[in-house]
Amino acid sequence: MRTVGTSIQRVDAIKKVSGQAQYVGDLIMPRMLYAQVKRSPYPHAKILRIDTSKAAALPGVRSVITGEYYTKRCGLYLEDKNFLAVGTAKYRGEAVAAVAAETPEIADEACELIEVEYQELPTVTDALEGMRPDAPLIHPDLHTYKVAPIFHPEPYTNISHHYKLRKGDVEEAFKTCDVICENTYCIPHVQHVPLEPHCAVARYELDGKITVWGSIQSPYAVRQALSAAFDIPLHKLRVISPYVGGGFGAKAGTTLEGIIIPLARMNPGRPVKLQYSREDEFENSYVRQGLHCRIKTGINRDGKLQAVKNELVWDGGAYTEYGVNITKAGGWASAGPYNIPNVWTDSYCVYTNHPVGGPYRGFGMCEIHFAIEQNIEEVARQIGMDSAEVRRINGLRPGDATGMGEIMEVSGFHDCLEQVLRDIEFDKPPASPSPTRLRGKGIAAGWKSPSQPTNAGSSAILRMNEDGTFILMTSGQEIGQGSETVLTQIAAEAMNVDPSLISLRFGDTDYTPYEWQTVASRTTYCAGNAVKLACEDLRGKILALAQIKMGAHQRDLDIVDGFVVHKLYPNRKLPLSDFALGLTFPDGSGYGGPAIGVGTYTLENNRNVDHETGMGSHPAAFWTIGFNGAEVEVDIETGHIRVLKMVSCFDAGKVINPVTFTCQSEGAMVQSLGTALFEELKLKDGKVLNKSFVDYKIPTADDAPELVVKYVEHPEPTGPYGARGVGEPLMVPGAPAIANAVYNAIGVRFHRMPITPEEVLKALRERESRKA
Repeated sequence: MRTVGTSIQRVDAIKKVSGQAQYVGDLIMPRMLYAQVKRSPYPHAKILRIDTSKAAALPGVRSVITGEYYTKRCGLYLEDKNFLAVGTAKYRGEAVAAVAAETPEIADEACELIEVEYQELPTVTDALEGMRPDAPLIHPDLHTYKVAPIFHPEPYTNISHHYKLRKGDVEEAFKTCDVICENTYCIPHVQHVPLEPHCAVARYELDGKITVWGSIQSPYAVRQALSAAFDIPLHKLRVISPYVGGGFGAKAGTTLEGIIIPLARMNPGRPVKLQYSREDEFENSYVRQGLHCRIKTGINRDGKLQAVKNELVWDGGAYTEYGVNITKAGGWASAGPYNIPNVWTDSYCVYTNHPVGGPYRGFGMCEIHFAIEQNIEEVARQIGMDSAEVRRINGLRPGDATGMGEIMEVSGFHDCLEQVLRDIEFDKPPASPSPTRLRGKGIAAGWKSPSQPTNAGSSAILRMNEDGTFILMTSGQEIGQGSETVLTQIAAEAMNVDPSLISLRFGDTDYTPYEWQTVASRTTYCAGNAVKLACEDLRGKILALAQIKMGAHQRDLDIVDGFVVHKLYPNRKLPLSDFALGLTFPDGSGYGGPAIGVGTYTLENNRNVDHETGMGSHPAAFWTIGFNGAEVEVDIETGHIRVLKMVSCFDAGKVINPVTFTCQSEGAMVQSLGTALFEELKLKDGKVLNKSFVDYKIPTADDAPELVVKYVEHPEPTGPYGARGVGEPLMVPGAPAIANAVYNAIGVRFHRMPITPEEVLKALRERESRKA
């Protein structure tokens, strides 16, 4: 292949390093108004009275709204939320009123003048407690909510979805197991902390047209949600997403966009802008929801895993319009990338009075693998077998059945395992530099598939200009992950032209074609397939015209370097530009132009799982599998953990751009290091205690270890040029690899993230006290 598989320079590189790339926060429009939000100080409270009169009377204030302005609920999978609280505030920081004013300062002052009288209500701040029959109900009207048919809320409870997986006979299998290991793992909430906070601008025109500019991963999904919430016809609602300064899932759904639409309606022709502060990001955008996981693993002394039983309880927060899908995703992948004949999983999404749980890189996989991969280590230790050998015996091979009963067509599990073992030198125990600084190595596997609707679609349009250059139009959003470059490469490969001849346009629902969402590591695969099909459509049209003009059969013609070339007589060629507007015959008549290719892609035979068993023959578009390895040094006097080295190897199907793949892999390892060792959203009585980078630590360059990135390529049969998505799966095994390395260094198993110095010292003291 000419372009696919090469490391061309990122096509957005110059714009970004020179400051030319425009983000929503950069937008300054004439007569712009600025919005600000009044928020609840309580995690759960009835709103008795809101007095906005003083705010409305403040000079410079143009509009003030409350939740009573528009009470219709909305949500992507489960319509359980309002953009402004209606009747009840369900988490601390929830928006209860909003203002639009001439300056940000006036808007801030106006919010201070809004008077709200509350009646505090009993709270749920523990998901396990929230499942109790006598727990306070956060959504007493849950039974009336509109919900996608694959999700199943339990009325008159706090359970918004219960996913069940039933394969084989778990209890009978446990009776025959030589060793059974059961543990509980706890994973806290964490924040996405993208560089760019959420920001949106809305403008309402007198003809009823509303335009929303937003820091959005998924313009079409946001358009649909806003249309449903405010009864706006889709042709009257335009959503534009320019460059996005990082998302990691936080910008996949709707957050602040619905707050400013009513304000814009009240001020026709005047754009209204709302930008979250960093403090707002921590409390009022999506967070990665917490997980309480109980896992029971059974194995025989020959190393064969026989059964696994899981209970996953997800802290979905106050609204779970997205969290229900994470619950499903975590449940259906809960056997891990292993061939296990008997699997039983109950995965629950539970309402609490915590910040809203939403999509985060890995979509539940990072959390469950922290448990799965440590339990694999434990059963291996108890049968006296090397954990790498246990993984060799049980890892999925082509033809094996997953936990859901799906047959794997391809699997790079074992190739990735062996590569990571070599790169981390797993067979060589590390030498500790002193008696108080102990070193250890660990490995972990991970897998992930897109948890998308089975009919999720993608589309693309390729236009040829009069000079033989191209405009590629897609709504596969560039959020920093490199999709603009990768999609350009796919198009260049399909058209057999230099990538410099292609310019890409994205993120405008009035002009770029439909894309379900830029989430789930699906853009290269789904949008890439649509791009390839659009190119093939255009290519076919060009060659059909060329056979007329060149007097040769279409099968004897090809496109090479901007020319249509006769395969047998290469000197017979015409520039592509000759066909941009079709053909013109000697009598002046035209035929066949302008040259436009259209591609649409929906994965065929992708079907939902059975609700009662969770089983299905083809529920996943693809599975991406790989391994991480880690080497750590633990100071047993201070508890400090230093990660010395991390290695990664994944089966990418086909790597479109090796440098982009390497950057994604390095970022994933460092991000997983942060969640493993220090990231945690600290919550007390529903209040976020660490809402700034002073108290919430993320990895810096000083924390980054030596990073080694490898990949294997077992082509995905349905992927563009064999590619499958990698951005999220790359992060999945990082935290458990570090946890396993820590265990191998100091002999202590940690069942909770993050593994902080305090936790290390506490565990070492407890171990010493048990010895005494």
